[in-house]
Amino acid sequence: MRIYDVSRKLVNGMPVWPGDTPFQYEVSWPMEESGSVNVGRLELSIHTGTHVDAPFHFDNHGKRIIELDLSLYIGPARVVDMVGKSSIGLSDVKDLDLAGVTRVLFKTLAWNNPDVFPEKIPHIEAELAPFLAEKGIRLIGLDVPSVDPIDSKELLAHHSLNQNGIHILESLLLDEIEPGDYELIALPLPLVEGDGSPVRAVLRSI
Repeated sequence: MRIYDVSRKLVNGMPVWPGDTPFQYEVSWPMEESGSVNVGRLELSIHTGTHVDAPFHFDNHGKRIIELDLSLYIGPARVVDMVGKSSIGLSDVKDLDLAGVTRVLFKTLAWNNPDVFPEKIPHIEAELAPFLAEKGIRLIGLDVPSVDPIDSKELLAHHSLNQNGIHILESLLLDEIEPGDYELIALPLPLVEGDGSPVRAVLRSI
């Protein structure tokens, strides 16, 4: 059984959402001072790198990360090819075989320079959510930073997905992943007040 790491590396200077907290790691208590260990300090946004969104991220009355069912983030997932799409809508998925699928990961390869935050991404069209929910989808993932356009303030896809009981996993790294079926493991941290959480996302061949 092969394990594929589909998480973006967390490193100082990495691109983050414009205006958000820069990622910073430092050894704040070095061995020379402690006498025995190096102890690191992190400063980061919840939405740095590969992460999940909790509904509270875009809805003041939505659930926090600690309230979400962990089973959403571990289990069978299907990777589907959406390379070259400017958006992902009903016409792009209506002919896909999604029988028995509860987690779908869209491979777009649209974030082609990992050192620069993308100005434009293929987003999820809001009307796709009811169709996916009808098919039994409970989680979608993408290899771009959002399910909505970068400049969106309405966040129509976020809200539509939430209203249809579909959860969100963003900024995956799917460059080396072939379309097909895998086991997804992308568990969030137990952040009691969190509007989301960074994850270490992996796929296992099945």
